[in-house]
Amino acid sequence: MSLRLQQLPDRTPVRLSLSVEPDLASKLNDYAKIYRQTYGTDERPEVLIPAMLEAFLGSDAGFKRARRALHANKGE
Repeated sequence: MSLRLQQLPDRTPVRLSLSVEPDLASKLNDYAKIYRQTYGTDERPEVLIPAMLEAFLGSDAGFKRARRALHANKGE
């Protein structure tokens, strides 16, 4: 049987642990407060960080080009 939709990729979350400088932690906490004021939803910085990283990487054209080249070279 053939379906139009391909099998979904692995969507199992990968847990990462990181440490940040106090100044960055303060900025992330402030961002979470502003997010709450803007959207009326209380989200911890740990929950917002993945979306922030997705948005950052998604808007970085140089990264996208380099990543395509990186994966294109894997076949060599």
